Amino acid sequence: MTDYHGRTVVVTGGTGALGRAVVEALLARGAACVVPFIVPAEAAQFPLRDRVTLVGPADLVSETDVARIYDSVGALWASVHLAGGFAMTTVGDTKRVDILKMLEMNLVTCHLCCAAAVRALRRTGQGGRIVNVAARPALEPRLAAGMAAYGASKAAVAALTEALAEEVAGEGILINAVAPSIIDTPANRAAMPKAKHDAWPKVDEIAATIAFLASPLNRVTRGAIVPVYGKS
Repeated sequence: MTDYHGRTVVVTGGTGALGRAVVEALLARGAACVVPFIVPAEAAQFPLRDRVTLVGPADLVSETDVARIYDSVGALWASVHLAGGFAMTTVGDTKRVDILKMLEMNLVTCHLCCAAAVRALRRTGQGGRIVNVAARPALEPRLAAGMAAYGASKAAVAALTEALAEEVAGEGILINAVAPSIIDTPANRAAMPKAKHDAWPKVDEIAATIAFLASPLNRVTRGAIVPVYGKS
């Protein structure tokens, strides 16, 4: 198992379903996890709250809040960006405010956290890792029918990942993303009760991929958008 002992990892969106699995995977490997939150009640109910450093409330579309998170970390090894949002809206029914909301929740939060993480990693001079979350519709836009704004915002995350990976490659900072299909979570099961849930990727399976990409064992993979589709 990958050894994270002595390494600090920021996990945005760490209090969500996938976030909990990622934090659990990192803790099991010896990482010290910093988990930003925006909703105090969510942080209070977070089952791993006594094993991580919770930071917040923090709005990830605020440059001030994002800077505060990363300035408080100390020596950063990796940053995993799970925070984001989803909305089903046809193009004809999508208003400007809906497009901007998707871009803010997915692209802007990721971009600001990537920028802050790069600055923090540069301060250590030891390199590091960043893992973002795109989505299958970002790689297969036909699947974004009925949710084009979401698909476009996640495609932007994929583009950001590839561009930034090239930008910092010479500094030992390896940047990648995972691209899930529909994740097997209680919320998704409730929304799609008749779907083939067994085919959906499980949160612990996706977490294992993220834990590798963010680890010191990953020495060569950068600029990849890794499909984590399960059997779907």
